[in-house]
Amino acid sequence: MRHHSKLIFTLLALVLAVAPLVAYPIFVTKLLCFALFASAFNLLFGQAGLLSFGHALFFGGAAYVTGYALKAWGWNTEWAVLLGMAFATTAGLIVGLVSIRRQGIYFAMITLALAQMFYFFCVNAPFTGGDDGISAIPRRPIFGVIDISDDRTLYYVVAVTFFLSFALIYRIIHSPYGQVLRAIRDNEQRAISLGYPVDQYKLIAFVISAAFAGLAGALKVLVFRLATLVDVGWGNSGEVILMTLVGGIGTVFGPLVGAGFILTMQSYLQGYAQWVPVMQGFVFVVMVVMLPKGVVGEFMVRIFKVQPAAVK
Repeated sequence: MRHHSKLIFTLLALVLAVAPLVAYPIFVTKLLCFALFASAFNLLFGQAGLLSFGHALFFGGAAYVTGYALKAWGWNTEWAVLLGMAFATTAGLIVGLVSIRRQGIYFAMITLALAQMFYFFCVNAPFTGGDDGISAIPRRPIFGVIDISDDRTLYYVVAVTFFLSFALIYRIIHSPYGQVLRAIRDNEQRAISLGYPVDQYKLIAFVISAAFAGLAGALKVLVFRLATLVDVGWGNSGEVILMTLVGGIGTVFGPLVGAGFILTMQSYLQGYAQWVPVMQGFVFVVMVVMLPKGVVGEFMVRIFKVQPAAVK
């Protein structure tokens, strides 16, 4: 399976290299941002078995912080992105400390409640711009030399960041730490009996997932030059769950496929905005009934005869 993964990574690099030549650069850049967001969520849900309904807090919070640092404080792009990521990491630590000792639906509801609290904070805070959000966020050259005002140049910057982040997530999943996470997911009591500090392992996974989600939100700000309440809304958390489900929970490359499928569907249905939630609900039902392991999960079972990790 390692050989197949290397081949897929090579193909992924080639696809990333030619994507802006055959597709609209802004769309594929947005796709990479949400693919990273979904990969971060999948690290928590697919590997640790922790279903968070509040990941929009980290994605949208980092978007607001990055956008404000760029526009109001005049920070350099790289430092603003790192600040947004640092905010998401800190928020992940706080939320994780509050929620990590709960399991199942209780854990999910605590993350949702905290995310909604942050959403209403963003509604009322003066520096977030309320319903208007933060707009006209400048794109400053990265390191003072890489001009990202051009959409195609920005794409390649985001593509390199995505590829490195995705490779790091892949390494985490296939490390001894990742194996312990799956052991905790499959049988937490047995992991405790073996002497593993379960809560610490889960907290670290939560913080890492939040950090990558924050990076995705910070990159999204550079793409659209905008941070709004949509980024921190519960719908954004639900959307990343759907992306992971469609691609395949617990699979490494599933979130990429899921993000591509959902965003492409939204793009084609943008003229029928009121029907997008209906179609997403339909896709959710179809996937649960016909492809319970997701697109990549079913592919692994039928082609490679490999059973993807199931979340218990």
